[in-house]
Amino acid sequence: MSMEEIYRQYAKIVYGFLLTKTHDSNIAEELTQETFFQAIRSIDRFDGSCKVSTWLCAIARNVLLAYRRKNPTAEELPESIGSRPSSEEEVLGEMNRLDLIRLIHGLPEPSREVVYLRVFGDLSFANIGEILRKSENWARVTFFRAKEKLRKDVEQ
Repeated sequence: MSMEEIYRQYAKIVYGFLLTKTHDSNIAEELTQETFFQAIRSIDRFDGSCKVSTWLCAIARNVLLAYRRKNPTAEELPESIGSRPSSEEEVLGEMNRLDLIRLIHGLPEPSREVVYLRVFGDLSFANIGEILRKSENWARVTFFRAKEKLRKDVEQ
């Protein structure tokens, strides 16, 4: 598979992962490009022991850490989120998207990260587990518990 094919197939996943971390589409796009640049430089070290998406998200995580070291800023809430609501968002009802994001932002880690990756990154539980170096079942359980906490917070 050529790097161009890899980019076409995985750029959306890498971008979604970085968007969940940065909450800024411009920064996520910039870091996505840097991730693929680093992937090209280190393609000879990819041994196939994990999925390409996992390898790319690991590179993206390192790129993000380097970016944050150079640009230490407070994490902000996203100003805009994709227009298509996920089934998880629909489950939480007809609440305002900003209110939902505030509630999600108030979750403790790693629940918050799992919810961001699932809802806004549109990743499968298997991908979330791989990215966070946990099992698919762990991702499902963590998401379910976070969703239940959000549901209780909404009811209050």
